[in-house]
Amino acid sequence: MARHLKTSVFLLSLALLVSCSRKPAYDVVIRNAVIYDGTGTAGVPGGIAIAGDTIAVVGVVDGLRGETDIDAGGLAVAPGFINMLSWATVSLIQDGRSQSDIRQGVTLEVFGEGWSMGPLNDAMKKEMRESQGDIRYDVSWTTLGEYLDYLERKGIATNVASFIGATTVRIHELGYADRPPTPEELTRMKRLVATAMEEGALGVGSSLIYAPVFYAKTEELIELCKTAAEYGGMYITHMRSEGNRLIEAVQEVVTIARSAGLPAEIYHLKAAGSQNWRKMDNVVRLVEEARASGLRITADMYTYTAGATGLDAAMPPWVQEGGHKEWVRRLRDPAIRKQVAREMSVPTDTWENLYLAAGSAENVLLVGFKADSLKYLTGRSLAEVAAMRGKTPEETAIDLVIQDDSRVETVYFLMSEENIRKQIALPWVSFGSDAESLAPEGVFLKSNPHPRAYGTFARLLGKYVRDEKVIPLEEAIRRLTSLPAENLGLKKRGRLAPGAMADVVIFDPAAVQDRATYADPHQYSTGVIHVFVNGVQVLRNGEHTGAMPGRVVRGPGWKQEVSRVHAEN
Repeated sequence: MARHLKTSVFLLSLALLVSCSRKPAYDVVIRNAVIYDGTGTAGVPGGIAIAGDTIAVVGVVDGLRGETDIDAGGLAVAPGFINMLSWATVSLIQDGRSQSDIRQGVTLEVFGEGWSMGPLNDAMKKEMRESQGDIRYDVSWTTLGEYLDYLERKGIATNVASFIGATTVRIHELGYADRPPTPEELTRMKRLVATAMEEGALGVGSSLIYAPVFYAKTEELIELCKTAAEYGGMYITHMRSEGNRLIEAVQEVVTIARSAGLPAEIYHLKAAGSQNWRKMDNVVRLVEEARASGLRITADMYTYTAGATGLDAAMPPWVQEGGHKEWVRRLRDPAIRKQVAREMSVPTDTWENLYLAAGSAENVLLVGFKADSLKYLTGRSLAEVAAMRGKTPEETAIDLVIQDDSRVETVYFLMSEENIRKQIALPWVSFGSDAESLAPEGVFLKSNPHPRAYGTFARLLGKYVRDEKVIPLEEAIRRLTSLPAENLGLKKRGRLAPGAMADVVIFDPAAVQDRATYADPHQYSTGVIHVFVNGVQVLRNGEHTGAMPGRVVRGPGWKQEVSRVHAEN
């Protein structure tokens, strides 16, 4: 009897030892969560299991074991958020952790608002090096695909993707000239678009209020978009006007989409300038009529009443022809200075004057200077600096561009809260920060960003979803995830489903909150607890793990023989 008992104990101990030594079937198991799968359906209790970089199970995870086991404690679990308009192109070179976005649940940064980081020629590389400000870097790439590969090799926490910029293509072939391309130049421009699409670009992006692409006619944009359409790409645009000619600008977007045969998206949808706020209803009507006719027209937005760009958006495009150096040279001419100052103060429909759209110089904040000697002005209004110098705001703006030898980073207060809420309620609108991804440390503290760099997505979920109930949480998550993924043609991103890439965010809907302000913008949002990118935990209990699992996400035209990088969708 004693021998049988010893044998039984031995066998039981052996079974327990084998059981304990067996490797868990999953890398991560998240349990006790409320699952929002990204489709817009209400959250349901359940869990997720992740194997490698892929979601393996969504729903019941009882009995499943993972190398990492997370009890979500009833928090929301959603697909990683997609930042449809990111300017983290340079900030990720400086700091690949992408802190301000990761801490809001962003797992994919989408670049390319008019300017893209390739293709470059030698003159463009030289200019890029000379124009660098606080962040210094070597330009070691030529094509857009090479830039994206460079980021991935360097190490980044978020995934990245990009449109090819119509501005970049135009500068590559025409420089900063105010003229249409010749047939030969246009052919080369289209060839550049084709190469970028084969490297994985998502389509063509434009920013039409800025020189030199301001000089491009609709027909030129249609031709570039026809090439993108051949590869399944889309057109995305900072329209020719968001103010006095807003309706006409929307009509141009529809014309380009219809003529080129591709989907189109409006960047950072807005009606800029109080005299234009009433136009938003007509904008919505135009888009929805186009959608009803079979065109796929969408938009994205940020959740603030102020935009951010530079003082170039306060001056007429003709003075900027030839590029930055020519702009500064002209501004030194007394006669031209006088003419520019006059045009800055006179209403017009021929170019987008954000200085006038802001209503007054008090509504224009100066937030970024290249020269150390001018950084003490950071955060002051143009009116304040003009008073300090005893000059008009127009003269002061001209002086600052010359003295800083830059466009001077600027915040303009332009939009209405009523329209912000109206836009958030639109089912075809997604979201983008239109900003870098930063950290409140080091070189980033030398400038004041727009608070949207730290708060766009948390502000949506906190202020507009939880507090003001503009849209339900499940709908907000759809617009942060599956809607942009579908618009971009990304098949494995934007949803929690078996086989999808494991980009996952766990957050507290009751606590998520933006903290950044215009006066004190370098403040992280709170309420996001855990973030996984391609199955790797990047945020743990609200703190960055230092992991850099981000990859290049390629568009539908990607060809492996061109970029030789693993396909992502």
